[in-house]
Amino acid sequence: MKARAFQQVDVFTDTALLGNPLAVVLDGEGLSDAQMQAFAAWTQLSETTFVLSPTPEGRAGGADYRVRIFTPGAELPFAGHPTLGTAHAWLQAGGQAQQAGRLVQECGVGLVTLAANGTRWAFAAPPLQRSDIPPEQLSAVLAALGLNASEVIASQHLNNGPHWLGLLVDEVDTVLALTPDHGALKQLGTKVGVTARRQAPGTGLIRRANREARAFAQAHASITQDPTDLEVRAFAAPVGIAEDPVTGSLNASLAQWLMADGHMPAQYSARQGTVLGRAGQVFLSQDAQGQVWVGGDVVSCITGSVTL
Repeated sequence: MKARAFQQVDVFTDTALLGNPLAVVLDGEGLSDAQMQAFAAWTQLSETTFVLSPTPEGRAGGADYRVRIFTPGAELPFAGHPTLGTAHAWLQAGGQAQQAGRLVQECGVGLVTLAANGTRWAFAAPPLQRSDIPPEQLSAVLAALGLNASEVIASQHLNNGPHWLGLLVDEVDTVLALTPDHGALKQLGTKVGVTARRQAPGTGLIRRANREARAFAQAHASITQDPTDLEVRAFAAPVGIAEDPVTGSLNASLAQWLMADGHMPAQYSARQGTVLGRAGQVFLSQDAQGQVWVGGDVVSCITGSVTL
């Protein structure tokens, strides 16, 4: 065991404690898979990353560094908030990009490019594979979420490394009201992202009817004036996370799907984490070549070392 450089950062926010925290071990060399997984389980953050030297193949492709990404229960081939958070931590620790304003990260899905836009970085969303959801599977997921089929506008299987079942529903209030059966979602082995387009104040219907729900709605009334265009929630019980505060990979695949099918424009922003007391903001855009970029702010919270 040895002391290894370590940072904990908050991603998709410019204000500490309002985004999605990430643990970054900046020297992962020599650690076994089991050691990495054990540390990720110990942090109990949605993701923990380990920075390594690129493989020969990655280096040949221009990789600046390699990263392995772990949830408390499993390794991921790619994830968005760890991509932005690791890039920020690597640069803060003195990492030098081979090309100014551009980073290349090697991870499980291959090489991921990041580009600077002022002080904010964005990653190029990996290619998306998507397909329709079989009716019997969709029915089981809706039951676990407590959603009615009439509240769902569109649905898709989304896979850009991580696999998500994506649902576009009718109202932001519908998204905020969800109280999923996480045990059922875990048994189904399905990670689910639920989203709704934000509407003008007063146009939504409050889905909740009991007293506690009305109080909840009043407490979140300011959300209708939120400057973002989309409300998102991510449920990932199969990988040990009941609800993820802010999820880059999900927002990437949602953007690729929703832009392609005309549900969202080529540039918008999304809010995630509301129910968890967070205010994550994700910036989505599509360039002239059709590449979707996912950006967000990152704040350093803890800098030091960890003995592993």
